[in-house]
Amino acid sequence: MNKRGLFALALGTFALGITEYLTMGILGMLAADMDVSISGAGAFISAYAGGVCVGAPALLFARKMALKKLMLLLAAVIMVGNLLAAVAPGFWTFCAARFISGLPHGAYFGVGAIVARKLASPSKAASAVAIMIGGMTVATLVGVPAGTLISNVASWRLAYVVVGLSAAATFMAIRYWVPAVPGLEDMGFKGQFRFMRTLPPWLIFGGVLLGQIGIYSWYSFIDPQLTIVAGFSRDSMSWLMVLAGFGMFAGNLVAGRLGDRFKPAAVAASVQASAIPVLVLFFYLGHYKLAAVLLMVLGTAALFGSGSPLQSDIVGYARGGEMLGAACIQIAYNAGNAIAAWFGGKVINYTDSYMAPAVVGLPLVAVGALMLMYLYYHYERRNGVPQAR
Repeated sequence: MNKRGLFALALGTFALGITEYLTMGILGMLAADMDVSISGAGAFISAYAGGVCVGAPALLFARKMALKKLMLLLAAVIMVGNLLAAVAPGFWTFCAARFISGLPHGAYFGVGAIVARKLASPSKAASAVAIMIGGMTVATLVGVPAGTLISNVASWRLAYVVVGLSAAATFMAIRYWVPAVPGLEDMGFKGQFRFMRTLPPWLIFGGVLLGQIGIYSWYSFIDPQLTIVAGFSRDSMSWLMVLAGFGMFAGNLVAGRLGDRFKPAAVAASVQASAIPVLVLFFYLGHYKLAAVLLMVLGTAALFGSGSPLQSDIVGYARGGEMLGAACIQIAYNAGNAIAAWFGGKVINYTDSYMAPAVVGLPLVAVGALMLMYLYYHYERRNGVPQAR
């Protein structure tokens, strides 16, 4: 396993993790500066997710590009998008910067998953992808709280400058530490879509999308839930985001290890289903500080736990269109995020309750977990996961 190369890939997901999740921790601050409501500020989350959904399919036109060169290009776009966010003068320009910041997200994870698997042995594929994704969980553990602290002490604009510098460091690390791994066989434009004729990829995409909407409707508004409902001070959000990041880090690490030992779909389905009781308890007990913190950690572990098994899984099911398949799962995640932020905001406006988003999406979480369990029982339980090229 090429540890330096995987670390370089993880630096990129670290930068992506800060820019995506920092917004949740400073949503109230951004809303005040942009003169919009908190529910209206959910557009900043949706704009980023929209960029992901637009940027990932662009890989269709990059299939002949060397994988390392493509990773360098994506790192550069991450840097530019965040520096634009740092200087955005108003609501719409900030939305545009967030959209640009999201463009490389799905593509980076998609290509990065393929490169990570090539830097490790087949038996360690899920763990290698977990290391790459681990950069994002470290971001939630360290980077996002640091960014929240910088925003509170100095300026949220400075926080986005730091993210841009992290992306610059990613560019240099990939240039010097990631080897020129073998590219993928060009199956032609149409050949990249051939894997979509089978059911397993759609079970993965559907399970991810529904689960993400259900869980992320809650997490998108964790800021007001903790400060307004549970009664934590604004300054407390820095260390609370550390604990949320610890949940994500632990969920990703444990699920990645389990994905090497057991069938990935079974691991992902179990992790996703575990969010159901957590969200129910958060709805009823979230106004108690200790309960809110403990349940937040468990909820973020479930939020991230399905990522590495399924990101590795889809590469095997997308033969001929590996880059597209690996990017599409990020489209599913971030389309879920965009819908969740919009949906959660509508629920808050309708119910006048910041806690309602914790439970309205539970049926979607359940259906998504059932889809992943169906994948396990009918495709992986006996035959295992198809090997990537």
